[in-house]
Amino acid sequence: MTEVKSFPERGGANAPVRSAIVQLLSNMRDGKEIREYLNRFSELDQERFAVVKVGGAIIEEDLDALAAALAFLQSVGLAPIVVHGGGPQLNATLEAAGFPEERKDGLRITPPEAIGVVRDTLTAVNVKLVQAVRDCGGRAAAVPSGVFEAELIDEAGLGRVGEPTGVRLDLVAAAAKAGQAPILTCLGDTADGRLVNINADSAVRALVHKLQPYKVVFLTGTGALLDANKQPISAINLATDYDDLMASSWVAGGMRLKLQEIKRLLDDLPLSSSVSITRPDQLAKELFTHAGSGTLVRRGERMLELEKLDQLDQERTRQLIRKAFGRAPVASYFDSIDFDHAFVTENYRAAAITTRLDDMVYLDKFAVLDEARGEGLGGAVWRRLIEYAPRLYWRSRTNNPVNEFYFATCHGAVKSGPWTVFWRGEDDLSKIPARVERIAALPATLEEGGS
Repeated sequence: MTEVKSFPERGGANAPVRSAIVQLLSNMRDGKEIREYLNRFSELDQERFAVVKVGGAIIEEDLDALAAALAFLQSVGLAPIVVHGGGPQLNATLEAAGFPEERKDGLRITPPEAIGVVRDTLTAVNVKLVQAVRDCGGRAAAVPSGVFEAELIDEAGLGRVGEPTGVRLDLVAAAAKAGQAPILTCLGDTADGRLVNINADSAVRALVHKLQPYKVVFLTGTGALLDANKQPISAINLATDYDDLMASSWVAGGMRLKLQEIKRLLDDLPLSSSVSITRPDQLAKELFTHAGSGTLVRRGERMLELEKLDQLDQERTRQLIRKAFGRAPVASYFDSIDFDHAFVTENYRAAAITTRLDDMVYLDKFAVLDEARGEGLGGAVWRRLIEYAPRLYWRSRTNNPVNEFYFATCHGAVKSGPWTVFWRGEDDLSKIPARVERIAALPATLEEGGS
């Protein structure tokens, strides 16, 4: 298990940190996942690890969990850049100062005489978050201004509201390299030195496009994007899911805007980048486990649906199987199977290959690279597979760690010798014993006794 540094005792202040660690480690059966992600993240410049956007409501309502999560990340050598808003706090202080909330095109109207209140309020929120992280034993640097260059959007209509035109990284990089989490407000300054209020999403977008971080995280109260039944959506592959989502009647209002904003972010980032939407108390799980917590959004890859064997790039498929299983397929693999269908991501990082056994659709290979599993590509391939074959059989070595997923998604399973045979959608139970016997007796298709 990865060693976690201890935190100094500060009364009961470090209890949330211990809770966050326990919660994370409870999801790490052998430490493999956390080591995999720590190795991946440690190869990045610290300021390129992650940008975390935090709304003012989270700081007001869930500060302890947020501070604990940020302190925990530092305990394993990671310092994300945090950009926070302050909506509820600004509503209260501006109204008390005689500036009731007014918005135009979704942006807060900020009269010139109100910018001082905005500055003081956001600075106070910034200091509050920084102190909370320090109280949890973490290290944080307050960066309330000096990062965002901006120009006024509509001075007559919006007042001191700016659009970012540039990002200065000196303060951010210095803090990150010192192992501190830079905590930024959404304040900018114009070329002539005027302070401006910047929309939090716009500030995050400017920072993300400048840094090209590995991870972008939105911390929200719901902790995920929700489907039509108000249930969390675990993963979204924009390449395959975006058009369908935007055409759905239940995707409206804030969710529609959020998806559009995320797509705009990811379109200009490397394929390996992603956006996570989660809660503060689930941040570590989202970052360090394949299953994650909340919604993971990636640009993703188009999925190829192949109906003929000669459409499949056999050499790339062999390499995928070898990397996914640690063993290559037997030399005669493609010559010996009764090919039915293949669902393959365009970069050959995840694939499902089905064959025909009499009237059965049989899943012969489900191969997913570790990195692609973390990106949700395996889930995307699996969903398309079961849409195609609602009645499906497959087998797996009984000690295969992926069986936990198979048991969760199958409708039935039987152990037979070294194999567990799974099925979905079978409505004639009398056929199952013979099919299990036949499937368990199939020859191995991987070298050195593989599946």
